[in-house]
Amino acid sequence: MRFIKVFLILAVMLGVSACSSKFKSYHGPEVTQVVVNKSDRKMYLLHHNKVLKAYDVGLGFAPAGHKAFEGDGRTPEGDYTIDRRNPDSKFYLSIGINYPNEEDAALAKALNKQPGGDIFIHGQGPTYPRGAPRDWTAGCIAITDKQMRDVYAMVKDGTPIRINP
Repeated sequence: MRFIKVFLILAVMLGVSACSSKFKSYHGPEVTQVVVNKSDRKMYLLHHNKVLKAYDVGLGFAPAGHKAFEGDGRTPEGDYTIDRRNPDSKFYLSIGINYPNEEDAALAKALNKQPGGDIFIHGQGPTYPRGAPRDWTAGCIAITDKQMRDVYAMVKDGTPIRINP
């Protein structure tokens, strides 16, 4: 009888832990483009011209304008590509944006600055303080951890992303 109780407890624990995995599967329409409208603080996952999902987002701590150099707190604007993913991000999960491009690097160089890099769409992670300002990142695009599970599953490397002012 004791063996059965232990077995049932272990089975329940395994079942619960499987439900809390941060990795989801997605079997819907392909996300063909991500669009971020900075002024509206919105991100859209599109299948051609159809919106599959929409999210409220947080941006860099100085969100107005195009990112010009490392440390300016701005989120880039323009056309980029999702080029990598980080399952071990300190911000829960993250997918990378191929910033800087050639134009971004040239702008920073003209200002005698470094362009920076490591621009991601990411979750909040365990250290995100409750009540933090909406725009809190160093230039990334932030959503909730729960939303990031969906985005991580839906958006594949190579997907174009347009970041509008």
